[in-house]
Amino acid sequence: MAFLSNAILALVVLATSVLLLPRLAGTLLGLVFRSAGWLIRRRTRSRREYVIARARLEEEEHRVPRPKSSTNSLARSQAEDEDWEKVDSSSGAKTVSSNDNGDGSKNEGTTPDDWDGIIGFFHPFCNAGGGGERVLWEAIRATQQRWPKAICAIYTGDHEVNKTTMLERVENRFNIHLHSPTIVLLYLTTRKYVVSSSYPYMTLLGQSLGSLVVAYDAFTLLVPDVFVDTMGYAFALALCKWLFPTVPTGAYVHYPTISTDMLSSLDDETGVQGINSGAGKGLKGTLKRRYWQLFAQLYGWVGRHVDVVMCNSSWTSAHIRKLWGTSKAIESTEEGTGSSSSPAVVFPPTAVSELQSTITVDAESERTRQPVILYIAQFRPEKNHPLVLRSFARFLQERNRNPVFADNPPPRLVLIGSVRHSSPDETHIYNLRLLAHELKIRDHTTFLCDASWPAVLSHLGTASVGVNGMWNEHFGICVVEYQAAGLICVTHDSGGPREDIVIDLGDGATGFRAETEEQFAAAFEAALALPVEEKIAMRLRARRSALRFTEEEFAKKWLAQVQKLVKASR
Repeated sequence: MAFLSNAILALVVLATSVLLLPRLAGTLLGLVFRSAGWLIRRRTRSRREYVIARARLEEEEHRVPRPKSSTNSLARSQAEDEDWEKVDSSSGAKTVSSNDNGDGSKNEGTTPDDWDGIIGFFHPFCNAGGGGERVLWEAIRATQQRWPKAICAIYTGDHEVNKTTMLERVENRFNIHLHSPTIVLLYLTTRKYVVSSSYPYMTLLGQSLGSLVVAYDAFTLLVPDVFVDTMGYAFALALCKWLFPTVPTGAYVHYPTISTDMLSSLDDETGVQGINSGAGKGLKGTLKRRYWQLFAQLYGWVGRHVDVVMCNSSWTSAHIRKLWGTSKAIESTEEGTGSSSSPAVVFPPTAVSELQSTITVDAESERTRQPVILYIAQFRPEKNHPLVLRSFARFLQERNRNPVFADNPPPRLVLIGSVRHSSPDETHIYNLRLLAHELKIRDHTTFLCDASWPAVLSHLGTASVGVNGMWNEHFGICVVEYQAAGLICVTHDSGGPREDIVIDLGDGATGFRAETEEQFAAAFEAALALPVEEKIAMRLRARRSALRFTEEEFAKKWLAQVQKLVKASR
């Protein structure tokens, strides 16, 4: 009997140990991370004090009146300075009372613009000049106008540019004017660990683990009061929560690192679903599928550590809900609240107002439009420039059979995009030029690298058709720019363009959608062959549709979510 009692007791102890061991290990691991976080805070305290002191000194120097050639210019300079003292309603941040946070909540005894903490923006490639960078700088502008005393620290690996040069490029490329004194660039030395070329195999896992190294590098430079990732490095946000549990984290997700669409593309036989179409065959394909499935589970677990989640489109939001949330949340939630199971959809900012005020759409302007097909996209493989080049070549061959084009000048294809120097982008654009030569369309094709905003604006005002060939484009800022400028859109029938942008709002089509080379060529022909009246009508419908994606709308929704992080950090 005693032996049986001892055996039962031993089994109970063993079972209890087995149950408690994972929890105990988790607790010990948590203590290790928090201890490491405490040491990082302690070691970076002096740098934090220097950053704050330097920002305040630059602010004072900025406010010192400089000798001007006239009284009017001095008054104008002072007026511009005063703009940073207040919340600018034109940016989308509404004017609120002294105890209103702007989201309906109250903030006892403080004014809405008195928060003077540090918001860290994790964006290692902030000088890339793409749509993701426009989101970053618009977010910073909205944040500055809402909290003028806050410091915006950008973690970047762009060592080749200083702050002055960076802000000049932002103004030149995006026409975004920022307040220099409260912006700090913190230079990372480990950015190479998130470059895809560093991982020939298991790239997704390699980049994700590499982002932990880069994030640690960022925190050893400065621990912010609020940490926001604007590039898609969910693992960096999780590391922040492990090291600094009290630091609120936010994610603006442009594109899920992995999605169910990527998994389904492994079985695609058409070749239109991205660069991995049909790659699920054989032993290698089976291993790739299992690797992606396991990574999706890890990505979902990491994503659930984020406090506030914003997505740039309905397509992205649906995938993030499925990966980071629960099936119950997916079924019950209609509007995003900013949680991992219910992300807030915050459409990227587009220069809609500027484009519509600069470019007119009427019978007179239609006469100045040229038969130009415009593609604005970074020169990277995922943008699928070869599809557009081949489609354009097919269109040129087939247009000769259409009498509508008999007396018209030959159409041209203009490709505008940024190129990351000393990167695979340069090789990619070289190969695209070779392809244009092989397709015998070189004389009808123009490549413009790193074009300035005025140059982009000029092409938007004179082109007739705007194209986007990327499969599952997460949103498609360039497509909205096409619409706002009055171009007729021809986009890939997937992702954000299909879900949110090139849609019928009840008064008719706002563009064309296609998937294959043949469909794109047919869409080019259909768009350019439309009668003048129908062209103008479609352009005007597209411009009305673009009003959903203004900078003001972005600022309003961005601030509503960031307000939660600021409130949590107080």
